[in-house]
Amino acid sequence: MIYHILAIGDVVGEEGLAHLERSLRPLKRLKDIHFTVVNGENAAVTGITPDQTERLYAAGADVVTLGNHTFGKPQLAARLEEDPYLLRPANYTGRAPGKGWGVYDCGRVQVGVMNLIGRCGLDFNADNPFLTADRLLRGDKPLFTLVDFHAEATSEKLAMAYYLDGRVSALWGTHTHVPTADGGVFPKGTGYITDLGMTGPVESVLGIRPEQSVEQFLGGLPGRYQVAGGPCKLQGAVFSLDSAAGLCVDVERIEIR
Repeated sequence: MIYHILAIGDVVGEEGLAHLERSLRPLKRLKDIHFTVVNGENAAVTGITPDQTERLYAAGADVVTLGNHTFGKPQLAARLEEDPYLLRPANYTGRAPGKGWGVYDCGRVQVGVMNLIGRCGLDFNADNPFLTADRLLRGDKPLFTLVDFHAEATSEKLAMAYYLDGRVSALWGTHTHVPTADGGVFPKGTGYITDLGMTGPVESVLGIRPEQSVEQFLGGLPGRYQVAGGPCKLQGAVFSLDSAAGLCVDVERIEIR
């Protein structure tokens, strides 16, 4: 049997969240989706609130992953401890609340979801994500294993994909908010794309008002991020996984405007 796994790129601001609420369930019906992972770490621009987490679940997310803005909203810390469907990067310090790995029921099979953060260009004193992945993959594994690698460097994402090829069903990159055109299946059967893109305003700089971003690059004071207005897009990918082998047979990029 083929299972269709949907991964959605970083949701940016209330605008992106509202677009996800409108678009996700119709998309899931259209693509016969069995399981959905949404990166929600920018729902409140820098972080996500407990209320926004609930809205992502109500919109159709089975698991919500995070990244470098995990603790942008301090009120999320308690939620991370009690919510098994909300994951922060597993290679954060062990003193951080929450966890970065979970196993979930998906009909007759189980799906493992791992959230990691890169170390190239992201100074969070995180543990080595490659060694963290090794540790989490020891012992018995569910039929399908999915990895959201929240990282800046394309080289680090690609290296991780080759390192885990054949050991995980699918690995996708988040964080840079720009979709890449390299979706496909690696030699040993892992589905991969360097970056899913984002869910947020079309006319923006990574979701932020263009004039604010331009002013910052001109040397002006950065100020608080302001989400752009106007029409939005939802970006991500569908990974088709074969239950006979637990690996990927196809990757399809998704964009809904």
